[in-house]
Amino acid sequence: MENKIITRSGWDRLRYCMLFELLLIAILAPLGALVLNQNILNIGTLAVVLSIKAMLLNLVYNWIFDQWDVRAGRIPTERALIGRLLHALGLEAVLVMTSLPIVIWWLNLSILQALTMDLAIISLVMLFTMLFSWGYDRLFPVIQPVSICRA
Repeated sequence: MENKIITRSGWDRLRYCMLFELLLIAILAPLGALVLNQNILNIGTLAVVLSIKAMLLNLVYNWIFDQWDVRAGRIPTERALIGRLLHALGLEAVLVMTSLPIVIWWLNLSILQALTMDLAIISLVMLFTMLFSWGYDRLFPVIQPVSICRA
């Protein structure tokens, strides 16, 4: 009899999202205010709005990506580098598509200005996403049954 691969619980996913977003806001809000020559309160508020949207999307996206891994017989917390890169790229694509209209309106930017700014931020966030996820999986592993064959 083959054991089922165990994935993260809802509470664990919530902890992941909260820690991820809090650390990201702490890094990006002051940096954004400095680079854009904007008031920290304005950029910080925008960061919180985008963070709430990202958390909701992140919960759904990570659950779907985990299910994709499980269907392929892979343990989500033991993703190889290519899996982590695909995960980070996909998440960022979804976030850009949903954040760009908000940023354009909030900061009164052109589409090109907002996209240019977002592309610079994406590089930082993708690296952060991959490193954070990898570290989180090491700090909070999901214990698998002994008979699960590692992919």
